[in-house]
Amino acid sequence: MSEAENNKRIARNTLILYFRMFIQMIIALFVSRVILNTLGVEDFGIYNVVGGFVLMFSIVSSAISIAISRFITFELGKRDQQKLNFVFSSAIIVQLITCVVVVLIAESFGLWFLNNKMTIPAERTFATNVIFQFSLISLCINLISIPYNAAIIAHEHVKAFAWVSIYESVAKLVVAIIIQYTDSDKLIVYGLLLVLVALSVRIMYGVYCNSHFEECRFRWSFDKSILKEMFSYAGWTYIGTSSALLRDAGGNLLINIFYGPIANAARGIGTQVQQAVNQFSDSFMLAMSPQITKNYASGNLDYMKFLIFNGSRISYFLMLLLSMPILLNTKYILELWLTQIPNYTIEFVRLALIFVLFESISKPLVTAASANGKIKKYQLLVGGIQSMNFPLSLLFLYLGFQPYVTFSVASILSLFCLASRLYILRGMISLSTREFLHKVIWNIVLVTSVASILPLWLQYNIWQYNLLGLFGSIAVCVASTLLSIFIVGCKKDERTLLLREVNNFIDKFRK
Repeated sequence: MSEAENNKRIARNTLILYFRMFIQMIIALFVSRVILNTLGVEDFGIYNVVGGFVLMFSIVSSAISIAISRFITFELGKRDQQKLNFVFSSAIIVQLITCVVVVLIAESFGLWFLNNKMTIPAERTFATNVIFQFSLISLCINLISIPYNAAIIAHEHVKAFAWVSIYESVAKLVVAIIIQYTDSDKLIVYGLLLVLVALSVRIMYGVYCNSHFEECRFRWSFDKSILKEMFSYAGWTYIGTSSALLRDAGGNLLINIFYGPIANAARGIGTQVQQAVNQFSDSFMLAMSPQITKNYASGNLDYMKFLIFNGSRISYFLMLLLSMPILLNTKYILELWLTQIPNYTIEFVRLALIFVLFESISKPLVTAASANGKIKKYQLLVGGIQSMNFPLSLLFLYLGFQPYVTFSVASILSLFCLASRLYILRGMISLSTREFLHKVIWNIVLVTSVASILPLWLQYNIWQYNLLGLFGSIAVCVASTLLSIFIVGCKKDERTLLLREVNNFIDKFRK
C-alpha cells in the first residue's frame, strides 16, 4: 500500500473514530451527571476509588495486554498468518492465567486493604465490598477481550470497533436511567448492570473476530518461542504500566486516605472530563498507531518518522482545540453540567486538562518505542520517572497540600518522560531530538501562544459568565485555535493541501 493510500486510510479511520468519540463523549457527560445525582457525592466517590483500586491489580495483565497488541500488529505487518494464529491463541491462554492470578491477589490482599485501610463510611461497607466484587468481574471480562480488540485495531476495522463502542456507551446510558427507578441499593445495582454491559461487549467482539479474522480461531496450543518473546516484552513493559496505574489509581487511593470519598468524587469528575477530551487525540492515535508499527515491521523508517512528527503535532492540536474553551470557562461549564459540584472539582478539571495536553505530545513516541521489541532501556528510564508520581504525591499530601497536587506532580513528570522518550528513540530509530524540538515542540508553543491571545483578552475584559458569554468564548477559542494552527502551525505544502481538500469538499457539496 502506498504512502498516499496509508494517509487516506488514517484520515478515513480518524473520521469514523471521531463520530464514535462525539457520541461517546455526549453520552458520557450526561451519564456522569445522572450517576452523580442518583448515587450522591459520597457513593459516587466510593465507586470511583474502589474501581480505581481494583484496576491496580491488573498491573501485570496490563503489561501483557500491551505486548499482545504490539505482537499482533507487528506480525500483521510482516504478513505471517501462521505466526499470527499462534500469537492470538497464546495471548488468550496468557490472559486466562493472568485473570486467575489477579483474582487471587485481589481477593486476599485487596479485600484486607479495602476493609482495614481505606476511608469508607461504616454504613456503606457492605455495598463497597459488593462493588469491589463486581469491579473485579468486569476487569476480568475486559482482560479476556483484549486480544480481540487488538486484532480489530491491527486490521484497522475501525467501523466495527466504533459501533461496538457506541453500543457500550448507549448501554451505560440505559443503566444510568434504570438505577434512578430502582428501590434496591443503587450503588450495588449500578455495579451489577455494568458487569452485564461488559459481558455483552465481550461477546460482540468475539463473534466479530471469529467471523472476520482467520487468526482469531482459538486453539489450545501455543508457541514456546512466542511466549518467551511475549513475556520478555511484557516483563519490561510492566515497569511502565505499573507506574502509570500507580500514578492514577494510587493517586486516587492517597486522596481517599488523606481527604476521604468527597475528594475522590471531585477527582472522578476531573478524570471523566480528562477522558472525554482525551478521546480527540486517542481516536486519532487509534487510527495512526497500526501504521507506525506496520511501517517499522516492514523497515520503512522514514515514513514512520514522518508519522511520528505529524502525529505529535496533530494530537496536541486536537487536544488544544477542545481544552482551551474548558480551561477558560471551567466554573460555568461545571455549573451547567452538574447540580452538585464537590470541593476541588474546578482545580482537578483544569489540572487534568493540562496533564493530557502534555501527554498528547508523547503518544506517537510511545507507539514508536513499543514497535521495537527491545524496550528494556526505555522502560527502565521512562517507567522509573513515572514511578515517582506516587511517592511525590504522598509527600506533598502529607505536607498538607491540596488533593489536586497529584495532577500537578503528574504534569511535571510527564515533561520529563517526554524528554526521556526522545533520548531513547534517538538511539532506537535514529529519531533526531533537534528536529523534533524544532518541528513539534517549537511549533506547538507558537500555536498555543498565538491562539491564546484573543480568547484571554476577551475573557478578562468583555465576556460575562452567562450562556451567551460561554458560546461566544467557545466560538472565539475554536476560531482562534484553528487560525493559529493553519497560519502558524502548518507548513506551506500542508496549507495548500488543506485548502485543496476544503475546495473539493465544497464542490462535492454543491453538486
